[in-house]
Order: sequence, then structure tokens, then C-alpha cells
Amino acid sequence: MRATVYPNTLKGEQVAPASKSSMQRACAAALLHAGTTRIFNPGHSNDDLAAIDVIQKLGATVTMEQPSNEKINGTSLIVHSNGVQPTGSSMNCGESGLGIRMFTPIAALSDQSITIEGKGSLLKRPMHFFDAIFPKIGIKIQSQSGYLPIQIKGPLKPANIEVDGSLSSQFLTGLLMAYAATDHTNAVIEVQDLKSKPYIDLTLSVLNAFGWKVQHQDYKRFEFLAHPPLAAHIDYTVEGDWSGAAFLLVAGAIAGPITVKGLQLDSTQADKAVLQALKATGASIEIKEHTIQIGPAKDSTGLVGPLKAFEFDATDCPDLFPPLVALASVCDGITILHGVSRLAHKESDRGLTLQTEFAKLGIRIELDQDRMLVYGGTGIKGAEVFSQHDHRIAMACGVVALCADGPISITDAEAVNKSYTDFFKHLQHLGAKVDLDKIA
Repeated sequence: MRATVYPNTLKGEQVAPASKSSMQRACAAALLHAGTTRIFNPGHSNDDLAAIDVIQKLGATVTMEQPSNEKINGTSLIVHSNGVQPTGSSMNCGESGLGIRMFTPIAALSDQSITIEGKGSLLKRPMHFFDAIFPKIGIKIQSQSGYLPIQIKGPLKPANIEVDGSLSSQFLTGLLMAYAATDHTNAVIEVQDLKSKPYIDLTLSVLNAFGWKVQHQDYKRFEFLAHPPLAAHIDYTVEGDWSGAAFLLVAGAIAGPITVKGLQLDSTQADKAVLQALKATGASIEIKEHTIQIGPAKDSTGLVGPLKAFEFDATDCPDLFPPLVALASVCDGITILHGVSRLAHKESDRGLTLQTEFAKLGIRIELDQDRMLVYGGTGIKGAEVFSQHDHRIAMACGVVALCADGPISITDAEAVNKSYTDFFKHLQHLGAKVDLDKIA
């Protein structure tokens, strides 16, 4: 699909999409919970749908229904589970990096041999940590030199292990959930050089919401505590997604003002840090409970002024790079973003992809070891860009198009379905002109 976004100003209100980070963790917890879980505000991105499919492959039954609470809008997801009891010999995590890393150790709670598969870019993403850790906890594994597909056979037997947290926190999330579900309280997980700590906070908050007790010492040592029996019925509400909302907030800052609703200001999601960057630019921001009003910078007389370049460390929130590059492109001066090393193994090599695609728009980006320098304020050119099959690249280009000197066409724009299916629809709702064309 080709999406063409035209320069325009935005106005109005938009509810943030459901967090796929929260949704996928909720699905995993619902699978591990022996009982019934009702998940409110369920997401429907490709990654969310892959998670729903996986927990069904691992033994849960899933139905959709209208919630009985009239104060909650939309449908809810009902999950019935007796724990991990695979219904077949394989499962497919789609293109979800969190899904593959989280559900694989959870699947290994079974003693059944299971083939773990994925699609698209996931086939090129390294999974060597499975080979390094699984034999230490009783899991037999056969991989393709650290890549998918892999075959595993449990059951997982909790033991004291040390995990390298420098590549991803997602594998640690799976181990924490699997260990917690065994109710084994003697084993500990030690972690070296953990990145993306806020995502582990999110994992621990989900586990706590279901009744499991896990504590850590400075994110270096994780221990599993005894807890009362889990409730037979658990309700869980998926948060609004700060990752997806970051694009809406940037759009509001460069082309608003708009109002974004449905975000928890006390969220543990790492991408909540986008507010720090937006404030540094001088954007006009007014925050109330679950509501953020955001627009361009204003001077002392109330007139709109230019946004300022900023410096930001995205090491713990690497998914913010694309929206922040879109923001930096419009800011006057050189913006410095730290944490580029975290981008190599995403849906694309995002550092290089951002540099390549934004160059087509007239924006110079330099990669200097772990830093990215964005030379903004030089004007955005209308052009055709390629998402590189990366949902966040497609959205970044769609947002910056609002300030271009002509329309920007994005090929392979359907990549947004991975995390934010309604992205272009939401831009249209806020007043953007967007043409969506299927490509034969």
C-alpha cells in the first residue's frame, strides 16, 4: 500500500491506541493464570493478534465479548486457561520481537516438543541467547545457528542463572514470567548490563496485577517470592500506548494543537519519556489526568515560534528514535540523540534506515558511534520514501509530511499494522489529508 500524506495543520482530539507492550504481557499472564482473565481495551495490531494466536496454540481459549461495565467502551477479551498445555507442535509469533522472546521460555514450561516460528524481519533477528541459557534450565534446544526456526523441549526447571541484558529486556521478561508461574522461590536470575529497564518495570507491574510477587535489587538480581493463590477471575485493563502516541504528540507539536487522551501519566512504559523531549523543544504542553494538549511553541505574545533542537538519551527507549527524528527535523539546530546501538536489530537497522529515508526529504542525519545528529530546521521536501517494512519508519515519515513543502508518499505503508493499525485513520480524524492506494 502507498500512503500519501499532504502538508496540513491538525486539530481535535484522539484517543491513543492500546499498548501492544501491555497487551502482549497481559496475554502471557492470562495464559499462565489458571482461571479466567478478562482483558479490557485489548489491542488489535498484528503483534497483538499474533499474541492471541500464540496463547491459543499454548492451550488457552479466547473469546470476545461486550464488557458488562457500561463505563468501559469497546469489547473485552476473555481468556480461559489451565496453564501451558500446547494444542499442537508449533507456534508462530509473526514479526513480534517481544512475542518470540517472551513466549518461547513460557512455551518451554511444557514437556512437549515445540517448533517456534516467525515471519519477515524476525527471521533475521538474532536469538542466540536461547542457545546460551536454555540448556542451563533443563530445556533442550535446536536452532539455526541462533536464528529461527528453533525447536525446544522442556519442561523449564528454574535454576540460578546469569543473563546478558544488553541486547534486549524482552527475553528477561519471558524468563521472569515463566519462573514466576512455576512458584519456585529458590532460584534467582542475575542480570548484567540491563537495557530498557522501564520495560521490566512494566513486566513486573503486570505480574503484580495478577498476584505473582517478584522483586529485584537494582535490576541486577531478581527473586521470586511466595504469594497467596491467584484469584480465579482477574480483570486487567490494557494501557494506552505511549509508543504509538509519541507519533501523535509529535504531530501535535509540529502541526497542532491537538489533544491526546487515554494515556496513563504514571505508566511504567519507557516511551513516556517522549514528554521530556517535547518539553525541551519548547512545544506548548498542558497535561491533565489522561489528557495531553499539545501544540507548537509560542513566544511571550502568544504567537507561534520555532521549536528548538534538543539532546535526548534514548538508550532505554529506542522505539522513540523514529518519532524524535521526525520532531528534530522540524526543530531549529542540531539535535543529538543517544543510544543508536539499540537500533541495529529492529524491524530494520533503524539508524541507517532513518538516515536513508530522511535524506530523501532533505534532512541530514549523521551517525557517530552511539550518537545520532539530526540537522533540523532546513525544510522538509515532498518526496517518495520506503518504509523498509518498518512500522515506525512509516509513521515517522507520515508525521513529518505535515510540515513538508509538498506531499510525501510512503511505499509499504501497511507496515503500520504491526503496532498501530489505525495510524493513518487517526491522522485523518485530526484533519490530515491522507490518500491510501493499493499497489498492484
